[in-house]
Amino acid sequence: MLGTMSRLWQTVRPIRFRLYLGLLAAMTASLVALGIPQVLELVVNRVQVGGAAAAVWTGGAIVLGLGLLEAALIWLRRVFAVSPSTLVEKNIRVSFYAKVQNMPVAFHDGWGSGQLLSRMMGDINIIRRWIAFGMIMLVTTSVTIVVGMALLIRSSLLLAAVFFLAAVPVTIIAFRFHREFSVLSRLSQDQNGDLATTIEQSVQGIRVLKAFGRGPSALEGFTEQAEELRQTEVRKATSIARFDMFMFMLPELALGIALLIGMHLVAGGQINVGQLASYFATATLVVGPVRMLGMLFGQMVNASTALDRHYEVMDEDNAITSPDEPARIDLRAARGAVRLDGVRFRFEDAPEHVPDVLAGIDLEIRPGETMALVGVTGSGKSTLLQLVPRLYDTTAGTITIDGTDIRAMDLSDLRTLTAVAFEDATLFSDSVRENVLLGADPSLTDQQAEELLHLALRTADASFALDLPQGVDTRIGEEGMSLSGGQRQRLALARAIAARPAVLLLDDPLSALDTKTEETVTGRLREVLEGTTTLIVAHRTSTVALADRVALLDHGRITAVGTHAELMASSPRYRWVIANQEEERRRNQDVETLTGELDLRGVFDTEQGGAR
Repeated sequence: MLGTMSRLWQTVRPIRFRLYLGLLAAMTASLVALGIPQVLELVVNRVQVGGAAAAVWTGGAIVLGLGLLEAALIWLRRVFAVSPSTLVEKNIRVSFYAKVQNMPVAFHDGWGSGQLLSRMMGDINIIRRWIAFGMIMLVTTSVTIVVGMALLIRSSLLLAAVFFLAAVPVTIIAFRFHREFSVLSRLSQDQNGDLATTIEQSVQGIRVLKAFGRGPSALEGFTEQAEELRQTEVRKATSIARFDMFMFMLPELALGIALLIGMHLVAGGQINVGQLASYFATATLVVGPVRMLGMLFGQMVNASTALDRHYEVMDEDNAITSPDEPARIDLRAARGAVRLDGVRFRFEDAPEHVPDVLAGIDLEIRPGETMALVGVTGSGKSTLLQLVPRLYDTTAGTITIDGTDIRAMDLSDLRTLTAVAFEDATLFSDSVRENVLLGADPSLTDQQAEELLHLALRTADASFALDLPQGVDTRIGEEGMSLSGGQRQRLALARAIAARPAVLLLDDPLSALDTKTEETVTGRLREVLEGTTTLIVAHRTSTVALADRVALLDHGRITAVGTHAELMASSPRYRWVIANQEEERRRNQDVETLTGELDLRGVFDTEQGGAR
């Protein structure tokens, strides 16, 4: 915990001076509050010897002044600490988001989105509350207890000893509480992240759940997770309640015993009434901070756990970065010649007995050429495409664009040279305009951007966007789910076109289109992107036939390269792959047709709970 908190102290370096001022204001307010019982002692003693009215009025005025001063100091503490802490919170959140954005795809493959979301929102909020309140109040509370104890000793050593004795079991209980609560706190925050992941997946996959009637099953699983979280929260609450019970009981018990002893001491003349009054007033002020220790311990544990979870992400290594001295690239003069030499790739978590996904790829794509990549399902076609913009890094071998190793390029230059359209089109909850121009040159004028937008839409046969309620400014909903699959694919393709890349990478982006529309779009692509090197993962014969050349990916290697006609004539394996893909496509079409024709309500009687 100390190491984690020391890292936080480095994080708050920019606002340390403000925090020091807030701490000074808080401690001064605490000391001012402890001065009030001492005034009370003087007033009581003065009343006993005469001049009661003057003593009361004078003491009352001093107490009022001290109270106003304490209130002002508390206000200053909030002014000094709260606003700067929100700035640190923003900076931590922005740095976290930047870290997540810059991490490679392999990182996101291993992390649940809900876990990242809970760290981004909930954990960082806990950290901010600790900076603004917890750190300052922990120090202030400790100082209050120490100074208060000294004042108790001044009033009566015997009575102070009674209070000290109550502090011994409190210390032991606090240690045990910290050890138990830290485990429960981490478990709770992890379960919150898992629950957030489940919610996000259910919302994103709501159509699938409804289509397969798995809503009740999903609800059952979610209920189990929610119950596990509830049980953990109950255990946390029980732990806090047990701790608070002792934190309230032991000081009150000590005060009760001290009252009996104090009355005996006053009767024996060992202390005066003013000292006894001062002792109890001071003890009352000290009891509050002692009780607050429980809350502060819990908050410290929560903050430490949140920091651990935060640093788990921030400490992740990013293997895909720009070199310290990147090669200079003339983006406007790029020809788009792509070459792969001995490229191998395997996933980091793949077992040793599993062969490499790509086992030595040698391939050259000429400038301006359209090459189709063909292979059976699972042969690594999509993975190969993602190696070019370094979404993943090669395990061995090199990939060059115009003779320059992509690992020698600045990532921003590389990803300006390339653009990708995936089969699973991902759109953002924004307007059509913002989605399509996402990768466009930001230096374009408004008129140029508008012309590029319409050109990209026409090329991708996505002019339907002009007929939406607000045209290209229509917001398309989360992940574009208000559109059909084919419409989403065409907008994703338009986005890749608008980037005007030197190398266009298409991962079967037209799979949701009919053959005629695909031919139309492909023809427009060749016209608009003349001179652009295109590598396209193809599953249809029509797509393959439109390519300049075709590469066959088989068992992790490129086993044949040539035109579609050449490979059909010379490669039995190629003919088998093409025939297999056509058969698979027909089966998929048959399933879609059957699904559209069947009345599922007539097939399954959900009310009776069985098939008819």
